[in-house]
Amino acid sequence: MRYLENEPLAPYTSWRIGGPARYFVQATSAADLASALAWAEQCNLPVFILGGGSNILVRDSGFDGLVIRVRGHEVRLEANGDTASVIVEAGAPMAGTARRLARQGWSGLEWAEGLPGTIGGALYGNAGCYGSDIATSLDRAWVLVRGETQEWSVDRFAFGYRTSVLKQMRAAGIRWQDQPIVLAAAFRLHRDDLTALAQRMERTSNERRSKTPWGASCGSVFKNPPGDSAGRLIEAAGLKGTRIGNAEIALRHANYIINLGGASSDDVLRLIDLARERVLAISGIELELEIQIVG
Repeated sequence: MRYLENEPLAPYTSWRIGGPARYFVQATSAADLASALAWAEQCNLPVFILGGGSNILVRDSGFDGLVIRVRGHEVRLEANGDTASVIVEAGAPMAGTARRLARQGWSGLEWAEGLPGTIGGALYGNAGCYGSDIATSLDRAWVLVRGETQEWSVDRFAFGYRTSVLKQMRAAGIRWQDQPIVLAAAFRLHRDDLTALAQRMERTSNERRSKTPWGASCGSVFKNPPGDSAGRLIEAAGLKGTRIGNAEIALRHANYIINLGGASSDDVLRLIDLARERVLAISGIELELEIQIVG
């Protein structure tokens, strides 16, 4: 394992924003991950686990500890007639995995077409779109807990809207060294017609493209309030197209903030604060972040 010092994090994030990690390493196996965590513990360093770099905003000051990028991406299919279980390592891309399986005639993850991020990140935040999510697709998963691999049922993740027990533990300030880290996940699949699968995925892709603004972003910045849409509320507050520095609330979808090129984390954070304040003043609704701020 190669530990890098002062490694810029912006290239590893979908927002293309973020300062350096004091130390940075890529882990391709459970043994790599356990070794990196032990090294950080020995050096008394805070840890951040990085997947695909979506749904996070890294501050320009970077992260004063060890960033571990999870890179294991093996996919293993276990078929039994017209049903199957697919075991996917945490570093595999969510959308790429869904496409790969659909091309083989397996249905169950096609809703994730175009979804950014990795399998591990999707479990962490219960990623979802177009009427489905990880909670409804997952069969079981394997997590690393203080060096020990454990198999978890779906119930143990306590999934909710864009959250899980893993995300709740981080929000409560529990260190990565002390909380479960996703290693792999198993999903239930069934045989489907190749043409029908391709058509469904094409419709999802077209719908996503029609709503997704062009440019570097993290996807949705805020969770949708019950019965409403964060994008609609921000648009109703008159904030579409608002710019601070080189960051802009997107004209196509107001729940996206676009890096126009060279945006700082402060530019984005000021737009986040503005959107929250304006929406609260106009509608009385307090927007909750979907993204995680690092550093």
